[in-house]
Amino acid sequence: MTSTTRLTVAQGLVRFLAAQYTERDGVRRRLIDATWGIFGHGNVAGLGQALIEYGDVMPYHQGRNEQSMVHAAVGYARQSNRLSTHAVTTSIGPGATNLVTGAALATVNHLPVLLLPGDVFATRPADPVLQQLEVPYAGDVSVNDCLRPVSKYFDRITRPEALIPAALQAMRVLTDPVDTGAVTLALPQDVQAEAYDWPQEFFAERTWTVRRPGPDPVELAEAVHAIRAARRPLVVAGGGVHHSSAEGALAEFAEATLIPVASTQAGKGSLTWDHPQDVGGIGHTGTATADELARTADLVIGVGTRYTDFTTASGTLFARDGVRFLNLNVAPYDGHKLSGLPLIADARTGLEELTEALELHDHRVDAAYVAEYTEDKQRWEHRVDACFEAEEPDVRPTQPQVIGALDALVDESDIIINAAGSLPGDLHKLWRSRSRDQYHLEYGYSCMGYEIPAAIGVKMAAPDRPVWALVGDGTYLMMPTEIVTAVQEGIAIKILLVQNHGYASIGGLSETVGGERFGTAYRFRSADGTYTAAPLPVDLAANAASLGMRVLRAKTVSDLRVALAEARAADTPTCVYVETETADTVSGAPPAQAWWDVPVAETATRSSAVKAREEYDRHVSTRRRHL
Repeated sequence: MTSTTRLTVAQGLVRFLAAQYTERDGVRRRLIDATWGIFGHGNVAGLGQALIEYGDVMPYHQGRNEQSMVHAAVGYARQSNRLSTHAVTTSIGPGATNLVTGAALATVNHLPVLLLPGDVFATRPADPVLQQLEVPYAGDVSVNDCLRPVSKYFDRITRPEALIPAALQAMRVLTDPVDTGAVTLALPQDVQAEAYDWPQEFFAERTWTVRRPGPDPVELAEAVHAIRAARRPLVVAGGGVHHSSAEGALAEFAEATLIPVASTQAGKGSLTWDHPQDVGGIGHTGTATADELARTADLVIGVGTRYTDFTTASGTLFARDGVRFLNLNVAPYDGHKLSGLPLIADARTGLEELTEALELHDHRVDAAYVAEYTEDKQRWEHRVDACFEAEEPDVRPTQPQVIGALDALVDESDIIINAAGSLPGDLHKLWRSRSRDQYHLEYGYSCMGYEIPAAIGVKMAAPDRPVWALVGDGTYLMMPTEIVTAVQEGIAIKILLVQNHGYASIGGLSETVGGERFGTAYRFRSADGTYTAAPLPVDLAANAASLGMRVLRAKTVSDLRVALAEARAADTPTCVYVETETADTVSGAPPAQAWWDVPVAETATRSSAVKAREEYDRHVSTRRRHL
């Protein structure tokens, strides 16, 4: 007879999660390392009670916002190379729907997180219950169904025994390098508290092997042939390089072939900035060096990239006649993009086999090509130096000078986190990555509010390293609440808070598309009804201090350098606040080196929009479909 243990569904789930492990390259670690939770009537008596019952095997972290908790879990997962993550539990109703943005971010970026929202009664003793959305045409729908399109796996556990197959499927998806993302198990509040006789085998330790599939021999041979035939090949390194821990394999490939390597936002740091083959960021926010190489490349070798519109400059960047694409990707969906030659494999395994095959032919690109991109890179680095330089250290810094002050301070142990605003463009062009995981840019979803909670998750995964959240005022106002969590838990994140009085990035974009910076400044209303009067008297530094954080104010470049050094040495959560140029002025970084498609009004009476449409039509005419 199979031995059983009588537990509630919530207790059984917590015990099951505590026994799940991943293994890759001989390294074994917990899959679900902890659970974040905010409790309400939909989970307090179920998962809340279970986390008390089994607190010795499942650590609990208290959050302030449900979306923030997901961001913290995602930050932890990314820093853990997707081999470990956190679970997030919420009550029903608004607590559950607050998960949607975080779930979308996780799924877009292929980062695992387990979501455990409470749900309405499965048995329907009273209908409707508090916070229930009534759907007249379907009795089995709740607000949790909002999570279906943003989850890689979704199930609603309406009976205790249904948890067994659902939990196993959830673990399969979380550990699958192709399918991973947000996984949702919706848990009706009555089912959470219901007891069941669980087979003891359900709680046995399970190890989920994270695969490293190798390339098909035919695809590998075609890839080698394409590379050997190319005269101006260019590697585009995406986030898959990091997820696979393939940075060393990429360096060996680049050093063996001398092919230059450009990087997407997710892939930056795949090679350190001073590696001879690194040519910087690519696309709309990329460097002049990488983008010019992209325009003239005859073979684009994508490694772990999704080819988003920022990377391809909305289909205008890879302009050479006859350009071909070779896509090394673990996901067939991405491997076939741009009508490319697919090389479906784990990034590290694929690069290793490519390098070995090319070394048999002693294949390298022409020396003149190497000299060309090396000289171009040197010229670009001089431009970076000029952006960072502050000839007058006793004046308010520009945003690039803020980045430069931090760049001059950090070493390979520091991690910087950003996601939205004007900072991603400046960082992609200017930041000098010193280690494989120093540059943590969430640009798949570019979610305002990600930075501070993600920094908490990253710091949990890397407790001995300095972790910086780079935050603009717009992002800060979206989600500062997890500062309280950092203070409560003694998680010594560092926040660099840049005040420029508005949405600087969208303000600049608005101006280029005929929007005249409408609605992008944080100012009082003028007589004409627009937000163009005096800046708002908002003191974000005081706000951060009121949440318990130590705050250092910097008014000048000199002040900033001192404050950053003090923050870096701090062992408590610390914020450096600096005011830069206002939102209606440029950041001072080099302009975009490639286009980005934001459609402009086709008819308008205002001259700014008419002129913007003419410029838009000019760029659209250069778009290509790679068939």
